[in-house]
Amino acid sequence: MISRRGFVQSGIAAASSSFLIKSARASTNRERLLDDVQRRAVRYFYYEADPYTGLVKDRARNSYEEDRRIVASIAATGFGLSALATGDRRGYIPRSVALERVERTLEHLARMETQQGFYYHFIDMRTGDRAWNCEISSVDTSWLLCGLIHARAHFDTSKIDRLANEILDRVNWKWMLNESDTLSHGWTPESGFLPYRWDSYSELMAMYLLALGSKTNPIPARSWDAWRRPTRTYAGLKWIDSDTPLFTHQYSHAFFDFRQRRDKYANYFQNSRLATEAHRIHCVSLAKQFPWYSNSLWGVTASDSRIGYSPWGGFDSRPAYDGTVVPCAAAGSLPFLPEPCMTVLETTFDKFGSRVWGRYGFSDAFHPHANWTSPDVIGIDLGISLLMAENYRTGSVWDAMMSTDEAKRGMQAASLA
Repeated sequence: MISRRGFVQSGIAAASSSFLIKSARASTNRERLLDDVQRRAVRYFYYEADPYTGLVKDRARNSYEEDRRIVASIAATGFGLSALATGDRRGYIPRSVALERVERTLEHLARMETQQGFYYHFIDMRTGDRAWNCEISSVDTSWLLCGLIHARAHFDTSKIDRLANEILDRVNWKWMLNESDTLSHGWTPESGFLPYRWDSYSELMAMYLLALGSKTNPIPARSWDAWRRPTRTYAGLKWIDSDTPLFTHQYSHAFFDFRQRRDKYANYFQNSRLATEAHRIHCVSLAKQFPWYSNSLWGVTASDSRIGYSPWGGFDSRPAYDGTVVPCAAAGSLPFLPEPCMTVLETTFDKFGSRVWGRYGFSDAFHPHANWTSPDVIGIDLGISLLMAENYRTGSVWDAMMSTDEAKRGMQAASLA
């Protein structure tokens, strides 16, 4: 087991990490745990990025063994830009080092191949070239742009402003509509537009707000109303839900502050709070099947599993839940249910210790009964944990993002202003 008293001393404890700054001792055990979760996530986004391109690996080992994988994720790169801003704000990393990495990343992004300003989902971290014949992705480009906007607002330098605006202004959101009111999932050079649309509630809100708020190629306001908002009822709770994994209720909230805003359909922050509470109750209801599920240990979302990566987490999830626990389900929901989510993180750390806790914090997923733990962390799962912990603690990501013209225009167009 790991002593929680060792957080501050061991948080960035390796010779290769010598320049990352240790934070001051936090005042409570919970703050120490969150501080170390965040610090280790920042560590991932610095050390698992290419030092010349700034592109961040899709995943890496959570141990100190060398990880030779070279495939980056454009979404993880966006979370990485936010991580550099958060790391600078918290004093985990020297400002000059963070600033240099952000500038290098934006310089490379400005030169990379795009289609109408949209990026390939997976790329070679060394070159930025397309990997695995993947798609040009509208939603993954959106997480890149969110991180870029956050970093631009935080660092506020002329060079970063110029590069960020160049990247933002060339994104042709109207093209991604592909003659409809809803955005396409993406495009490939082999087949053109994918046959899927962002037409039902999911993680799509941030993407639509960016598209509505674009300075150069905004989509019409009616597109906000064009996607469906089906409802679900469970345990006396009713909320908008397309039976998607829990992360779909988290990602847009990492960047956009919906707390005091509503449109004619919902207050989306309250909606995610209800969805998280229903998910917690649902997990606890499975305790007869999985006795380790309880009020202090719950949470499933798209993650690694014993049979590979699994998009589970909805109520009608296929494959069905198998008793796996996914730490970012709770960490990414901290602003919605602070006490229950914090209890899960404490229980996971205290009960399972080094079995699930490594160089970059909690491993992506683990199965308490089967004695299985993913050897990896996944960039976007660390990213949502880092940013939602920061929003829970200070709201600084929300504050930076909501100060921008892009967010203001998007919110106004969606009648959320």
